[in-house]
Order: sequence, then C-alpha cells, then structure tokens
Amino acid sequence: MASSQSEPASHPWLAIVGIGEDGPAGLSEASRQALDEAEIIFGGQRHLDLAGVDVGVGARGRAWPSPFSLDPVLAERGKPVAILASGDPFWHGVGGTLAQVLEPGEWVAHPAPSTFSLAAARLGWRLEATLCLGLHAASFNRLHPLLVDGVRAICLVRDSAAATALAGWLDAHGFGASKLHVLEALGGPRECIRQTTANAFSLRDVASPVAVAIEARGASGLSRASGLADDLFDHDGQITKRPVRAITLSTLAPRPGETLWDIGTGSGSIAIEWLIAAPDTKAFAVEDNGIRATRAAANAERFGVDHRLSVIRATAPDGLADLASPDAVFIGGGASDTLLGAVWTLVPKGTRIVVNAVTLETEALLARWSAEKGGMLLRIELAEARPLGTRHGWRAAMPIVQWSITR
Repeated sequence: MASSQSEPASHPWLAIVGIGEDGPAGLSEASRQALDEAEIIFGGQRHLDLAGVDVGVGARGRAWPSPFSLDPVLAERGKPVAILASGDPFWHGVGGTLAQVLEPGEWVAHPAPSTFSLAAARLGWRLEATLCLGLHAASFNRLHPLLVDGVRAICLVRDSAAATALAGWLDAHGFGASKLHVLEALGGPRECIRQTTANAFSLRDVASPVAVAIEARGASGLSRASGLADDLFDHDGQITKRPVRAITLSTLAPRPGETLWDIGTGSGSIAIEWLIAAPDTKAFAVEDNGIRATRAAANAERFGVDHRLSVIRATAPDGLADLASPDAVFIGGGASDTLLGAVWTLVPKGTRIVVNAVTLETEALLARWSAEKGGMLLRIELAEARPLGTRHGWRAAMPIVQWSITR
C-alpha cells in the first residue's frame, strides 16, 4: 500500500552550504564534498570568493541575479547543484526561502555557525535571551516595539553607513546611552570588535559583513500590555480610545501567526496593537477614507509593523472576499446588516468576531444578531475626572456596546 507521505529522495540534488569568513578552512568534510560534487555553485559574489569558486564562461560559479531570484537554481533541478550562504542558511538566510518551494527530499543543508552565534560567543551573551534581527533591507523601526531598557539585541546590518544610521536611530528614539558592540567580519582574518555608544558613534570604516550588538539603555520602550496611549498614534479623533482598545484586544485574543481583519480601521490602532501583541501575526486594515488609510499605514511604519499590515482602500464588504481568511475580525465602525452578513458568510468556522457600537441603531443591530447567533453582549461605560470650576467631576464618555462571538 502506497504511503500518503512523500518519500525522501536518496540523493538530494541541491546542497545548501553555510560558509563563514574563514572560507574553506571552516567547512566540514560534508560541505567540502558537496561543493566538490556540484556541477553548478550559486552564491553571492562574496561567498563564491570565500570558497574560491570561479565565475565566468566554463566556470561552475553563478552569482545571484539582481534583483534576487531563485529561478536560475530551479532551472537546474535534478543536476548536482550547491548554494553558498552566510553561516546558518536557515537563520535570516536563503535556506528558508528555498525550503518553501522544494520537496523535503530535494535538498540537504550543511550549516555553519551564524553571525548571531559568533557574536554571542564573542560577547558572552546567552543567545536564547538575546533579540536577533536581520536589518539588511528592513526599517530600523522594527526595533520600536522590541527595545526597552536592559534588552540585548544583535542586529545584522548592510554596511558601515547602516551601522552609523542605526546608532542615529537609537539616539533619536531615546536610547542614545546604549552600549554598542560593532562586530566586523566575525570568524575570519579581518575580524574586529569595537565598542562605543549610540550617542557617541563616530566609526566610519566599518567592514562588512557587520553586526551591531545593542545593550539598550535609556527609554522605557513600549508597554506590552494592550491599550497604548492614544497620543502615540496620529489620528483625527477616529480612534478606539485606550481603555476600550484594551478590552477589545483582550476579546480579539491575538495569538502567534494569526490574521486579523480590521474593518473601518481609522488610525489603525487596533490592527497595530494586534501586530505588536504576538509574533508572526498579520492584519488587513480596511478603510474607505483615503486620508485615514494613509495615516494608518504611516502609524504602522512608525511602530515598525508595516511589513505585516496590508491597508485596503475599500468600503466593506467590498474587497473582503479577496483577503486571506482571518482568525479574528474587528468592526469598529460602520457596522450594518449587509456587512455582518457578508463577514459571517466569508469567514471560516472558529473565527472570532468583535463589533463595537456607539449609536442606538447599531446597538439594536448587535442585539438582534446576538439573539439570532448567540455570543456575548458587553456594555462599556467609562468616566474620566475632569476640572469642574476649581474642583473636579466625572465626565462620562459615550457608552460602547460590544458584541463578540466565535463563528
């Protein structure tokens, strides 16, 4: 009887070989054998030079095309092919990208120590307790939701100019006192490690490849609790206020890897806090107002989560059918019978749906849907102490009715 699982190939055609700054001397016997047996060897020019692989007519070496593409590798499928990558190819490397388009039996990997491992070993840092980020082509804002006083992070950056720019970003965001370890060409004859602080950074001759290890000092950073201060978001008043946002995020219950539809996103605050709350989450922010859609995207960029947020300019339910299936849906404004009906039809079983209402008409709509479908109705009434003459009194905010249900 045939197995339901694919059988691994006895001789994988592709070898993914990690190489360090020490070149062939640091390669394992298996890595050397894979390179010797390969008819074609792909890699960045630096990797090919480190391995002593020639490029040109009749040579085995092939430099990656620009823009980067896996197509040249896939075109050689079935031939003995090797790929050279920095250190561990599955940590911010090409290995993970290849594994997504190949069957498990098609490839074998021979990793070398990653730059993160080498940096931690040089500094004596526990790698499991250190943030590790690849910022070669990513915004430094990715650090915004992660850095707090006392945090350690190792960041891979592109070059000397990027190391200088990172120091400037830290200084501008209240982390100027942070100690920086600039680690250049780790593991090879050009290895160099220098220390400075972000606000005193003056190194101009930093050699690539380079990592900057940060011992964060200064700003308190972002809270990890739901309900960030309203003034952290640029908005025109169309924002779910902090206490209600905290309750709403708690009800939406973000988990790693999940996807949110934020319908009527306004400033994007719900979607942004969803993305901050758990790793690898994604969100689609649907907004029919062009100015607000642009503002939500800018807020996401400032918080360093724009790479996981897609802002959709549409009047829901238009456009919803084209989105990836959600794990949770939030409707913060503009709820209608048509919209709720469309969402209920489109989302899969198990989807968490949360709708907030301010008007009496929307309250009545939610009461009817709750009676028909079940779920929970919650009335949120808040009051804030405000000046009243020479004293203070309570000023009530408009009550919010929240309906939540699991589809």
